Amino acid sequence: MEGLCETLGLDIIAHEKVRVREKTAKFGMGSGKAEELSSMASEQGADLMVFDWNPSPSQQRNWEALSGMPVLDRQELIIRIFAERASTREAELQVKLAQLSYFLPRLTHKYIDLSRQRGGRYGTKGAGETKLETDRRKIEKRITQLEKELEQVTKQRATQRRQRQRTNMPVCAIVGYTNAGKSSLLNVLTGADVHAEDKLFVTLDAITRRFEPAPGVNVLLTDTVGFIRSLPHSLVKAFRSTLEEAALADILIHILDASDPGIEANYQTTLSVLKELGAENIPMITLFNKIDRLPLSNDDETLEELLHRFPESIAISVKNGAGLDKVKAKIASMAEK
Repeated sequence: MEGLCETLGLDIIAHEKVRVREKTAKFGMGSGKAEELSSMASEQGADLMVFDWNPSPSQQRNWEALSGMPVLDRQELIIRIFAERASTREAELQVKLAQLSYFLPRLTHKYIDLSRQRGGRYGTKGAGETKLETDRRKIEKRITQLEKELEQVTKQRATQRRQRQRTNMPVCAIVGYTNAGKSSLLNVLTGADVHAEDKLFVTLDAITRRFEPAPGVNVLLTDTVGFIRSLPHSLVKAFRSTLEEAALADILIHILDASDPGIEANYQTTLSVLKELGAENIPMITLFNKIDRLPLSNDDETLEELLHRFPESIAISVKNGAGLDKVKAKIASMAEK
């Protein structure tokens, strides 16, 4: 969550973990705790509150009324990051669709006060209600247009896929939690120049390059969008054609950040997304990247534990090249089967 905030350029001045004993409809927690958190935010000089859960539109409105400041949830944080990262036509269409799908059910609270005022030509609807219905129709129409445009993009992607299949080269898709080093791995193995940065969701587009892991053995290596816990459903739906690059691969290269204390949860998140895509039975190579970041005092012990839990895995460092020869040999071996 801190990584998401920092990626969006937000300065974190305080954080609080709340144990919710009883969920309430108004705030998702007790009113007393909600008032306490609101006061804390005000005292700390915050001008924004961010939740690592997804309040309903009415709860979000209640929090904003109580705190007097904007409130973002996890979904909106991720969607905003995707919007900043989108650089191709396909990514822009996908993100815009996700934005509108997220925003549509949150229209209502903007017009609550106006809708109580009777008026209009026939005296049957409030001005706010009419405005709400007009805006809702506009957004629904735009969503339909975007879905049609994305259908065309999906067809183009399918055509490109068929063209690649004619080469009879196995397709290897690099998958994993966001910021694990997928784009960096593609760059170092293929000589590609894909933008790679130590931030979340730097790459949103599936990028494919030809790769020769051993003399006479050729594969197509594809970088995919990063996974994350609780990826908003609207983004999963919008980016489905991009995510399906993993589902249609012959080999999956699952890369994990060995220095991340949440590596086990990240591993399970990726497996969960792959299962949702129907890709859980594709042969997989597991890589533990960033071993150069492990503390020198216990790096051998940490690596030993990881490799013991995943016997077929390979420890690597894209930064200094450690273990990459083993990766090439493993890909070549699996590609020839």
